[in-house]
Amino acid sequence: MKTLWVGLATLLFAVSPCSAADEAQELLVRIQSAARQHNYVGTMVFTAGEVVSSSRVAHFSVGQQSYERMEALDGQLERVYRHNQLVHSFWPQARVATVERREAVTAHPLWSQLDPRVHEVYEARLVGQDRIAGRQAQVLMMRPRDEWRFAQRLWADAQTGLMLRSDVLAAQGVVLESSAFSEVQIGTKPQRESVLGPMKRLEGWRVVAVQPMNTQLETEGWSVHKLPTGFRLVGVVKRPLGVPDAEGASSSLTGSAPTLQAVFSDGLARVSVFIESKEGSLSRQPLLTQMGATHTLMKPHGERWWVTVMGDVPAATLKQFHAALVRRPS
Repeated sequence: MKTLWVGLATLLFAVSPCSAADEAQELLVRIQSAARQHNYVGTMVFTAGEVVSSSRVAHFSVGQQSYERMEALDGQLERVYRHNQLVHSFWPQARVATVERREAVTAHPLWSQLDPRVHEVYEARLVGQDRIAGRQAQVLMMRPRDEWRFAQRLWADAQTGLMLRSDVLAAQGVVLESSAFSEVQIGTKPQRESVLGPMKRLEGWRVVAVQPMNTQLETEGWSVHKLPTGFRLVGVVKRPLGVPDAEGASSSLTGSAPTLQAVFSDGLARVSVFIESKEGSLSRQPLLTQMGATHTLMKPHGERWWVTVMGDVPAATLKQFHAALVRRPS
């Protein structure tokens, strides 16, 4: 037995750092492709502090067509269906449905658009194996190279590469929030009608059409300077802000003033910046909140604008985003 352990140790120390880095990179590529390519149905559990919620999720691909569905299992009932870029969201208790076209993402949206430059700001390292939802998984640690982002620990299905669990970690290794499959079936047959059927049945619902418009920060009179290291702008849309509430009361999307949303990413974490006029929000007060890993900063920008910055990043990162925002003189 001692000889066996010595032999194993020799093999482990013979693996070069370059080889280990290559293996971590290969796993990241597998995670990225698996989120788009594999069909699955399962239950995901999200934990942030004392908040625990679960959702039933499914993803199917047929050729170039993508189908997804999600149903919240806790709290206010909500069902979301997606066919490519068309998204229908339903709130049964209020009999309200929203219809929107937006960028196609997967149940793990970041992994469908993984930035290869992620290694500039994270060190990726394989740290072992584990079992999640009854499946063998490889564990990958993403350690930040600076203070602008959190560490993340990822569990990828050993057979398919599908993400089974992800933890966001504070500097001391404390888990801030976690998303994980409690059970999952991978390789299921496509169930297109389970998505398309509900999307067609809109009779009896109050349907609110959401019409975001792609734009550019410069076009809207804004620019950013000295962003936190590694973050890049990935998209800007002008859209109504808010959704119908549980009673269907009208924070009506059709009546909301246009709000500018800019999304930034470092290849793993995302930050959204919402810019809106101060009109109608005069009673707001500056605010900084945290739930799990998600920080939200609400703060005025000059005399005319109100800015909300949110993301799974440290509070200091959000403050830097707010400071980086520059309004073009009128």
